[in-house]
Amino acid sequence: MRSLFWRILASFWLAIALVAGLSILLGHMLNQDAWILSRHPGLNNLAEEWTQLYESQGENAAQNMLQQRKRQYHIDVQVLNESGEPVVRGTFPRRAAAFEARQSDRQDGHLPWRRLTAEYTSAKTGDTYLLIYRIPNPELDAWHRSSLLWPLSALAIALVVLTLFSLLVTLSITRPLSRLRGAVHDLGQATYQQNSLAKLANRRDEFGVLATDFNRMGARLQSLIGSQRQLLRDVSHELRSPLARLRIALALAERATPEAREKLWPRLTRECDRLEALISEILVLARVDADNASAEDIDLNLLLKTLQKDAQLGAPDQQIQLDVEANLQLKGWPTMIERALDNLLRNAQRFNPAGRPIEMQAQRQGERIVISVRDHGPGVEAKYLSQLGEPFYRAPGQTAQGHGLGLAIARRAAERHGGNLILANHPEGGFIANLDLPLVPGVAVQP
Repeated sequence: MRSLFWRILASFWLAIALVAGLSILLGHMLNQDAWILSRHPGLNNLAEEWTQLYESQGENAAQNMLQQRKRQYHIDVQVLNESGEPVVRGTFPRRAAAFEARQSDRQDGHLPWRRLTAEYTSAKTGDTYLLIYRIPNPELDAWHRSSLLWPLSALAIALVVLTLFSLLVTLSITRPLSRLRGAVHDLGQATYQQNSLAKLANRRDEFGVLATDFNRMGARLQSLIGSQRQLLRDVSHELRSPLARLRIALALAERATPEAREKLWPRLTRECDRLEALISEILVLARVDADNASAEDIDLNLLLKTLQKDAQLGAPDQQIQLDVEANLQLKGWPTMIERALDNLLRNAQRFNPAGRPIEMQAQRQGERIVISVRDHGPGVEAKYLSQLGEPFYRAPGQTAQGHGLGLAIARRAAERHGGNLILANHPEGGFIANLDLPLVPGVAVQP
């Protein structure tokens, strides 16, 4: 991954290194005698050339060389031996030497020239010479202006490069942020399109990861909004039927004789009970997602045995065969698990034939627990299995009973625990529902 953090860090370090390096270089150029001695054309290699000429051709040739350098570069030169005595006359006048001596005695003395010294040892004779250079200040200032042209150019180029690099880094941050801001705005207005961040999600840095996660979040929110709207439509449709039947029964009761009205009361009571049961299941479905209570330890052995007894009391003709591992513990919300398993058992009792037991098993598989409820009924056609568990959906053959919320409640409870409800036809006949739950509530896995 090309980390945005490392790119920004590298750009700042590069800027600091370049600015520091150029600052040090300019400081050395302006203040160090060695820089002037090595770069000034009138002083560069002067000591070596003069020594070779003096040792090979004598004093006159060496003196003439110094005179020529003075005429060309306006630089006065003195050459002293190891004893401090002049080797040649040099080009520095005695009056100037006396003036320099007087100025050096004064604390605020200012000389009109720059005095530089350099020692050179002859490779041929081993003698050491001290060369004293005096460069007039106007001459040195003019040379400084010309010699600083290339470092200043280098500094300007470095600043341009840093500016362009900083601009690219800034754009690489602000453009994705602008796209994300637009996506957040669209999401808030319910007009978010999943492909609006597809290009940004292809990046291999933090913004790419963020865009990918945002796409998933947007898709999930859109799915939830769509499910909520569909649920409202389904609730409206389901409530309309019992309310319509109640209205008809009340209209008949108003016109009926007292004897006929007495016969209508059981029908009104039955419709009210159906309406109450439907509203109760809708509220249970809503509470599954809205419950914010903390998870707690669940003793599955005790919970399943209690459910077994309650289910057999409700349907004495239905035998429930329970097979549970010992000491099964789960962390979660016991009310949700109980409601989910109760709905699965009721669904199995509704379709299981008499004389055949309903099989309920629970076993641990690694870091998960699988609870299965199997009946020996007719099962469900394969093409309808994927729709089971959707609110108010009833497969063909199941329209006479229930409201299609039992499996939806069980599925929501499993998802709240980070698990899954897997519905399928058993290979040996009948229908099986597997509640796959993690030991600790987490993120749901795909079946």
